[in-house]
Amino acid sequence: MTDHMRFRVGDQAALELVQGDITQETSDAIVNAANSSLLGGGGVDGAIHKAAGAKFAAECRKLHEQHSPLAPGHAVSSSGGDLPARFVIHTVGPVWHGGDRNEPQILESCYCNSMAEAERLKCTSVSFPAISTGVFGYPVPQAASIAVRAIADLLRSPRRIILVRLVLFSEDAYNANVHAANELVRSAPHFKITPETVHS
Repeated sequence: MTDHMRFRVGDQAALELVQGDITQETSDAIVNAANSSLLGGGGVDGAIHKAAGAKFAAECRKLHEQHSPLAPGHAVSSSGGDLPARFVIHTVGPVWHGGDRNEPQILESCYCNSMAEAERLKCTSVSFPAISTGVFGYPVPQAASIAVRAIADLLRSPRRIILVRLVLFSEDAYNANVHAANELVRSAPHFKITPETVHS
C-alpha cells in the first residue's frame, strides 16, 4: 500500500481510500467486480478467482447455476475461500456506452446492493474495488464520484457496517477517488464527511 486517506462519515462510520490489492484485504467482505457468468474473468475478477482457490471456484459454479446471467447492478455472495476476507460479494457493473444507458444508476446500484448484501451477512467492514473502470470502460473520475457519494450516503444511516474501504489498484484511480471525496466534503456539508489524519 502506497497511499491511504480516511474520512469520518456521520458519528461512527468511516470511508477509507487506499491504493493496494483487494485480494489482501482483511475486511469481513470484499466486493468482486464480476461478469454476468460469475465464473471469473479479467482484472479484479480474475485476481480474486485466482487467489480464492478451489472451494471458492466450486461455490461460484453453484452461483452460476442459480443466478447466471447476473443482471448489472445486482449482488450475490459466496464465502471468501482462501482469501483473508470471510465473504466475497459479486456484483456486475455497467458497460460504459457514453452514459445514456442508465450507467450511473446501475453503478450506484452495485454499491447499494453490495452494501445491502454485506448487511445481510452481518458484516461490519467491506472493501470495494473501482467497479466497471477496467474492461467495462467506465471513466474513472465519473465512477469515483458515484462510488464515494453512494457509500457516504449509505454510511450516514445507522447500520452494522462502520468501515468501507475503496481499494484502488492504480495511482490514477486512487487520486481520482481522493478528489471525489474532497469534492463531496466541499460541496455537500450535509453529508457530515470530514477528512482524518492517517498514520501508516
